[in-house]
Amino acid sequence: MKHPAPVRAAFRASFAVLAVTLFCVPPAALAQDALKDEVKERLGRVEQSLEDWDVPGAKRELSEVEPLVPAELEPLKYYQGRVAFEEGRYDDAVSLLEGANIEDKPGSYLRLAKDTRDITRRHQRAESEHFIFFYPNGKEEVLVPYALETLESIHRAMAEDLGWTPPNGKIRVEVVNNARELSKVSTLTEKQIRTTGTIAICKFNKLMVTSPKAVAQGYDWQDTLAHEYIHLVISQSSRNTVPIWLHEGMAKFLESRWRGKGGMAMTPSTLALLGKRVKADTLIPFEKMHPSIALLPTAEDAAVAFAEVFYAIDYVHQTKGSAGLRTIIHELKGGQKDRKAVEAATGMPFALFEKTWLAHIKKQPFPQELLPREERVVLKEDAKGKVKDESEKKGREISFGDFDNVAEVPARRFAHLGELLRERNRVKAAAEEYAKAHKLVGDKYESISNKYALALLELRRLDEAESVLRGSLRVYPGSPSTNVHLGRILIFRKDYPKAKVAYLEALASDPFDPEIHLALTRIHGALGETALASRTRTATVQLTNLKPEQVDHAAQVFLNEEEELSEMNVGATPAAQPQPAQPPAPKPDAGR
Repeated sequence: MKHPAPVRAAFRASFAVLAVTLFCVPPAALAQDALKDEVKERLGRVEQSLEDWDVPGAKRELSEVEPLVPAELEPLKYYQGRVAFEEGRYDDAVSLLEGANIEDKPGSYLRLAKDTRDITRRHQRAESEHFIFFYPNGKEEVLVPYALETLESIHRAMAEDLGWTPPNGKIRVEVVNNARELSKVSTLTEKQIRTTGTIAICKFNKLMVTSPKAVAQGYDWQDTLAHEYIHLVISQSSRNTVPIWLHEGMAKFLESRWRGKGGMAMTPSTLALLGKRVKADTLIPFEKMHPSIALLPTAEDAAVAFAEVFYAIDYVHQTKGSAGLRTIIHELKGGQKDRKAVEAATGMPFALFEKTWLAHIKKQPFPQELLPREERVVLKEDAKGKVKDESEKKGREISFGDFDNVAEVPARRFAHLGELLRERNRVKAAAEEYAKAHKLVGDKYESISNKYALALLELRRLDEAESVLRGSLRVYPGSPSTNVHLGRILIFRKDYPKAKVAYLEALASDPFDPEIHLALTRIHGALGETALASRTRTATVQLTNLKPEQVDHAAQVFLNEEEELSEMNVGATPAAQPQPAQPPAPKPDAGR
């Protein structure tokens, strides 16, 4: 990964200072010119090692230089500061970089070290065998066990697939609160982050991820952790020689390995976009992806290119397995160009590889009936309309703004009328209107599918609701709200293994929903998974106003009543305390 211009300028300035300083050192300190040349050469190796993502190598070279020069030598302090920053010793990094007279300006290592130190100073930490997870003091604590399990799983998978384990101790993973903080701890601007929807970065020998609480609809944070770790493995194992198209192709193809096989991360909406471009014969030729996919003229072109390189890696893996991926990395590390590396891995000329790769793309099962959907992560502060306050109880999930993205006017009108009727407790009539909307657009919109399913749940038509929800998951796999609604049905039926899958899928995108953790407390208890039940009990306590004993009671009675299928108020009132009598709510209508 190349560093920004201000940082590269600092590199050049450091070598200039080195030359002046060494020439000015008295002859007694440097007995001969050869020593000066040796120091300069060794510091050059430190720089190259850091560029190669080889922090242990940089430290070794520094240890050879330190006895040869005065401790106050500015270039020495600069590289000591660089290494301290890469190792997460931010106080040391600031002190050393200040001692090297590095300018404190945006993009400089001194500014990065200061900002990262300040943002992470009060972070909590948790450790596993190979990772240290730093997170803000608050609800992010519920992420810890799931994050560490995900990371350890992808660590094992990459050791198996790519034959690499990071050599420099435990990997730092730092969670930040929002886009502003992600900008400060990286070299990206806030504008770049918001424009691209960047939510995580692998750089500086660590992973940096944004808390799911900053995102309007949540995001696939566990896959994202795995994706960024794969970038780290590729950068280290190749000595930072893999070009971006292969980097992203491998990371996207392999990111699902923490939970199963590779190649499961391609979504139907991205596949639909790719299918549209195949039909129009407007795929991006390989040569136009150089030097960077990010430089293509439109965001759609970039998305298509990323999908194409996903299938390039998919093709290599199908024909040559993980050995093919390792060969590509090995050849690039040895100095080969990307085309030669692919030829070595596949055993065919690159022109033939490109032809068979494009044929492989065109054979994919494109969902032709679907329109492409923008998958850029939207931050809460950038979301259109009102983002639900996390302190609000779910209740019956009445919301009219959910249909704003429905392009088909008749379907939007039917859905809006259905929501109005459901709000007025005319549920059977509401279901009829939702059914009309759903008939027009099928599974195209999560909002219509979920509101239709909620109405069916109120009417106790569970089989129909399940069918609608599973159809929606075919189009939007991993949707937290859809998985939660499906999970309710499965718990009510006491199908605990399937309910567990649904709620864990929801947690992988929306880890701060108390219902998910309460449901899992009941599920783990029913399955005899005592340690896991204890984990989710603790998470429920953290996310609600319930005490541990109240969580146990709430879990025991969770979804025992049919009414809870369509109305959920986890944590709204202490479940173990008797409530004053309330006037009965109107029953769902029997018709219009």
